[in-house]
Amino acid sequence: MFTGMVKDRSFYRTLAGIALPLALQNLISAGVGLADNFMVGSLGDLALSGVFLSNQIHWLLTMLNAGLTAAMVVLAAQYIGREDKVRAKVVINITIKLGVSIALALTALVLILPRQILGLFTEDGAVIAEGMKYIRIVCFSYIFFTCNGALLASMRCVQNTRIGLLTAFTGFCINIFLNWVLIFGNLGAPSLGVTGAALATLIARISEFTLTFWYIRFKDTALAFRLKDLGLRSKGLVKDFFRYGFPVILGDITWGIAGSAQIAILGRLGAEVLAANTIAANLHQLFSLAVYSIAGASGVIIGRTVGSGDLDKVKAYAKTLQVIFLFFGAITGLLIFISKDLIVTHGFPNISVDAGRYAIQFLTVFSVTIIGTSYQMSVLTGIVRAGGATHFVLVNDLFHVWLIVIPSALLSAFVFHFPPVVTFACLKCDQALKCIVAVIKLNRWDWMKKLTRD
Repeated sequence: MFTGMVKDRSFYRTLAGIALPLALQNLISAGVGLADNFMVGSLGDLALSGVFLSNQIHWLLTMLNAGLTAAMVVLAAQYIGREDKVRAKVVINITIKLGVSIALALTALVLILPRQILGLFTEDGAVIAEGMKYIRIVCFSYIFFTCNGALLASMRCVQNTRIGLLTAFTGFCINIFLNWVLIFGNLGAPSLGVTGAALATLIARISEFTLTFWYIRFKDTALAFRLKDLGLRSKGLVKDFFRYGFPVILGDITWGIAGSAQIAILGRLGAEVLAANTIAANLHQLFSLAVYSIAGASGVIIGRTVGSGDLDKVKAYAKTLQVIFLFFGAITGLLIFISKDLIVTHGFPNISVDAGRYAIQFLTVFSVTIIGTSYQMSVLTGIVRAGGATHFVLVNDLFHVWLIVIPSALLSAFVFHFPPVVTFACLKCDQALKCIVAVIKLNRWDWMKKLTRD
């Protein structure tokens, strides 16, 4: 399985050329979330938990958007691999219109039922009150976030991740600066607390979209997607998008719902547990940047190579990528384990003692499961799904999430009343179990399918 590493240096250059800017982009995005939590965390556990719960709606939108853009990349990358940019633009057009529709619907839902939505995650009225201050403002950022994500994904299909890096850096600077001004009342501004954090996020999202739109409209020549291309249509490609893309979209929606279900379980174990999970999840995201970036880059490379029809090269790439996935997973796990106590103790001095203790325990679990995440997630979504076997990945996710992860966590939390760290481990156990499936599926080589139309 792990023999025959690719000798072609251009493969590694291409992988690094996509993954490194993507990693930096994700680093900046994760830095925004971490800085938000650090600044809001200074207001106390209630504010931190309220903002975190509000962001679960954004998490759902993120997974919906991730599903749409991943489906787009699966199809569009194969068309670009066979040098058919017109059909690739049609696929991008479909993605943008679906994303805008979903964002508008979710914004309306949040404005109409904010308290009821937050009540799904916790019964703590004080936490809900803090969350409502945030969600009523930040919901207006959903449409800008969705459009920006679709446009940046279209650039990844032509191996351009630099604009994503520039956009993320711009949003980072604006968000951090406005957080400092509006949360704490600096430079003569009123001290708005959680409301200020929401306003800063909204302005940052608008700025990100504006920059991306300007670049694609006036600077990009590789894809040359223009406003007039929004009129491109193809009934056949719409069918293909839902035929091959629906499993991808549903898979990421499943993860969004499962993630919210996990928060609902942890949220009923106390504000300290919820705050600890907020810290651990953000630090895990920060440490996992290399893992997720290499998986994303692998999906583009595999999709384009399958689209070109060179299946021998696809096999060689997949064998090499498996080794890379395991290497980065092991390094990431070691870094989390070594630094967890120092970061939690000194990075979040204002949280409660219990929240800090739980956060360290949760990060210990993450230091182990990240190795499995690095391998199975990268193999299944970065290679197998991009290679065309979208239905298989969906079925595998549904099985593990709804028959293993959620039931075991519910039993741990509410039947056996195990410590929170045991429940947390149950919520992450699929990261190890899926490795078995990933090894078998990848090395059967039955996932390589051309999805393009002649």
